[in-house]
Amino acid sequence: MNSTVQAVTKRIIERSKASREAYLQKIEKAMRNKVTRASLPCSNLAHGFAACCIDDKNDLKNILKSNIGIISSYNDMLSAHKPYEFYPEQIRKVLHEVGAVGQMAGGVPAMCDGVTQGEPGMELSLMSRDIIAMSVAVGLSHNMFDGALYLGICDKIVPGLFVGALTFGHLPAIFIPAGPMPSGLANKEKVRIRQLYSEGKATREDLLESESASYHTSGTCTFYGTANSNQMVIELMGLHLPGAAFVQPETALRFELTNAAAKQITRLTQQSGNYMPVGKMVDEKVIVNGLVALLATGGSTNLTMHIVAMAKAAGIIINWDDISDLSTAVPLLCRIYPNGPADINYFQAAGGTALLVRELLAGGLLHEDVETVAGHGLSRYTKEPILENGQLVFREGPTKSLDENVIASINKPFNSHGGLKVMSGNLGRAVMKTSAIAPEHQIIEAPAVVFNSQYDLDAEYKAGKLDKDCVVVVRYQGPKAIGMPELHKLITPLGVLQDKGYKVALLTDGRLSGASGKVPAAIHVTPEAYDGGLLSKVQDGDIIRVNGQTGEITLLVDEAELTKRQPAPFDLTDSHQGCGRELFTIIRENLTSAEEGAVSF
Repeated sequence: MNSTVQAVTKRIIERSKASREAYLQKIEKAMRNKVTRASLPCSNLAHGFAACCIDDKNDLKNILKSNIGIISSYNDMLSAHKPYEFYPEQIRKVLHEVGAVGQMAGGVPAMCDGVTQGEPGMELSLMSRDIIAMSVAVGLSHNMFDGALYLGICDKIVPGLFVGALTFGHLPAIFIPAGPMPSGLANKEKVRIRQLYSEGKATREDLLESESASYHTSGTCTFYGTANSNQMVIELMGLHLPGAAFVQPETALRFELTNAAAKQITRLTQQSGNYMPVGKMVDEKVIVNGLVALLATGGSTNLTMHIVAMAKAAGIIINWDDISDLSTAVPLLCRIYPNGPADINYFQAAGGTALLVRELLAGGLLHEDVETVAGHGLSRYTKEPILENGQLVFREGPTKSLDENVIASINKPFNSHGGLKVMSGNLGRAVMKTSAIAPEHQIIEAPAVVFNSQYDLDAEYKAGKLDKDCVVVVRYQGPKAIGMPELHKLITPLGVLQDKGYKVALLTDGRLSGASGKVPAAIHVTPEAYDGGLLSKVQDGDIIRVNGQTGEITLLVDEAELTKRQPAPFDLTDSHQGCGRELFTIIRENLTSAEEGAVSF
């Protein structure tokens, strides 16, 4: 094992000793108390299977047969979740075939940041993760189940499902992905049209045609944003079946992988004699494996918050220092858009997760001795699923990259460190995704241009007032301020300015997601401006240094001058009302900092 990975893992184990022990005692108590239908009074149990067919009722009266709860994020307006429409029916049929029962335990909300980008609904996005976790709890609170299957894909959905699953950690769990849509218009061409539109050189019709050709059918978006980063992390945590993450929807292989997951969950229940609850499966080593997966692939900055929250649900305490230290040891092995031209389907074709696991294991960067839903040992994930005569089998995956411009070997990585950088300085701490930023653009020292809302920047940009070297500061975007929306629409105008030859950077207590591109962006700044962070005292013209190579964010203003300044006032009323935002007040006011996972629990 790599010495840094070992040291960070040991540090996390020591730091989490008390909280992890308390968590394990909690799920042990649930197991002892048989928190399933076996403990329900007759009237309660009758309510629990009242709508079932006769055979299922008889099976549910028999505690020796497993009942599997299905938690789904299905809705038919979002491409990533549309494929789940008929999964419950398919899963129930397969469970019947192996002598078990499946019940649709509950649905969870699933919103799309792509739809709400730049709109009021985006201010609900991050908080929806905690709502999803709560929705899981409601579904599983009936105590009818011996295991659970989780159907979810995108940004906040998978982390929310994970938190919910670990809250019911006495139950075995398997996550079932639905896969990415087939490749459409190349991401590079999509970005080119966006920039032309931003410059007034393309019409809205041109832009809509381009976007429609990119996002064109069922499945996950094909760029390497938060959705696909979720799938990468969950697979390398051993919570998918091997090779399941990036098989496209509505294919025979996808269908058979879903069937196999339904069968496999029954092999993990207490009734199977091979009981493996998810709360015991997900330990400190598994969490570190997830972080390594994120860093080695240049994954989404959102996961720097989500994995903190996910780990906390299992009684495990991690922080950005852990991510920073791992980043120095974990090389960048993947170039997937926006870190390179290839989309996630091309990554799959070049060797996929099986090859990635093989390379990381060879480099001593993953813990092999972990429990997975496929059995003990992460080396099981060097296999890939295929169909032979219509039957699902797992064979050894590629031993070398089929395209070294997309997946590099451990001996010749794209970069010696991961694609994420933890930033620090007198402005606080932040995160920068450096994997897509050219080295010459990673260091900037320039005057600040300050905005208290993302919506104010567009007018300044169109008026040509940003045609200069500058560090754009967008504050009052943090968790407690307005729920920490993504600000990804800022990237297009800033990208245009960079292409014009100006040195530009973004500094914000908001988010930018895994689609963060070529402009240096220090995001998730904590403490946030709303909480009195120094960001609230920055003024137009102040010189700010952003160094993505050393990890520095410094406001170059005399300390005595800063002491005299008062935080800039800003009225957030308009961001607390309308589009349902008033219903989220109690969650928003209780969110922790970005580094603590921005959680309300």
